[in-house]
Amino acid sequence: MQPEKSSPIIFTENLTKVYTAGRIKVTAVRRVSLAVEPGEFVAIVGPSGSGKSTLFYLLGGLTQATEGRVVIDGVDFASLSDAERTRLRKHRIGFVFQKFNLLPTLTAMGNIEIAYAVSGKKEPLDRTYLNDLSELLAIQGRLDHRPSELSGGEQQRVAIARALITRPAIVLADEPTGNLDTKSSDAVLHMLLRSNRELGQTTLMITHNPEAASIASRILYMRDGELVREEKGSRSGIGLPVSGAALAAV
Repeated sequence: MQPEKSSPIIFTENLTKVYTAGRIKVTAVRRVSLAVEPGEFVAIVGPSGSGKSTLFYLLGGLTQATEGRVVIDGVDFASLSDAERTRLRKHRIGFVFQKFNLLPTLTAMGNIEIAYAVSGKKEPLDRTYLNDLSELLAIQGRLDHRPSELSGGEQQRVAIARALITRPAIVLADEPTGNLDTKSSDAVLHMLLRSNRELGQTTLMITHNPEAASIASRILYMRDGELVREEKGSRSGIGLPVSGAALAAV
């Protein structure tokens, strides 16, 4: 007997987003149907203005669709109130943004801890997991530093730790290397790949860079608000740094 296929953890059907300014209507996302299986690493590639960031916000429940639907882990966003949608995001989704969005007055540790505190989880923060995550991301020696004292690569890795600390089922990353140099970009991409493999999160990354997207298991290309092509990625991480020492040097 064939094992039963798992349901998609991210599912959209005819997803459409139209922005209106007076009499002008702009369709940013047009009839996008998408299914992402648990544990997949999917990259969505497209130039500026292709609609990929709007799609990111739709998938994260940060904006509402004009038409169609978004289903996250079996829950249709349209069936939720604003408070319920916020609660689902806090518990099920970790966000990594191009702008690190770290609180400047808090240390790296404080930024990670506050993300856990506002998630609403009842159980105390697992310090062993935090230590393991810090080691995985090679930031264990930088946790008492404020963002202004960290390099761009270090700040982004702290942002990844903040996204992963609640053990979300899904990680959504919007241009996570857009503000980084090549060395820091490679380190961050490697960590996203490694956390996908070792922590089991489903990862969806938005990027304009086909080379960055190549580490994914599946690459979707977007243009004019539509998904126009799909291909397999290498998901190999070839050429990316693998050691903690290499990461700590970034």
